[in-house]
Amino acid sequence: MPQHQNASSVRPITDADIPTAVDTLARAFADYPFTRHVIAADGHEDRIRRTQELCLTRIGMVYGRVWVAADGRAVAVWAIPGQDPSPAFAELGPILGELSGDRAAASAAADETIAPYRPKEPGWFLETVGTAPEAQGKGLGSAVLIPGIQEAERAGYPAFLETSSEANVRFYERLGFKVTADVQLPDNGPRTWCMRRDPR
Repeated sequence: MPQHQNASSVRPITDADIPTAVDTLARAFADYPFTRHVIAADGHEDRIRRTQELCLTRIGMVYGRVWVAADGRAVAVWAIPGQDPSPAFAELGPILGELSGDRAAASAAADETIAPYRPKEPGWFLETVGTAPEAQGKGLGSAVLIPGIQEAERAGYPAFLETSSEANVRFYERLGFKVTADVQLPDNGPRTWCMRRDPR
């Protein structure tokens, strides 16, 4: 049944998927407004690749849940309640700071600006999601997000995310998310939306 091919290829990530998944995320975020703002321009793509690799392998795969579709050409990384990744963040902080380069102050200011709008209650938080450019428009982005949305729903938790793309806002609204804040980041930063989806 070819029409179900995309959805049925969604599965939890394995170690073998890591190179493709990292490549997918690096390319998906190569020109994203938020990462452009918080990660230095010199060697930008390498910095993005390393940042996404750390978030995937050291945070998502250890403390969260990660699904891939099309063997890693779409990937969704969630942080989940009951897991505390702060030891990993403490260890990775200096490395991530270095990867921000001369945008470290802008990154810190962006974080401070968004912090008051972040949820106080436990929930599933979408750390990162991406689809390889050549695989876009095939429903893989939705397909790879649905398992996390469904698990949050079954456990009675809200799901949260932040996006700096207006097109993404509409995409997430179709998945049941609602905008909870519309924030203009300082230092000529991008407009960023906080969104949440309550369990039905």
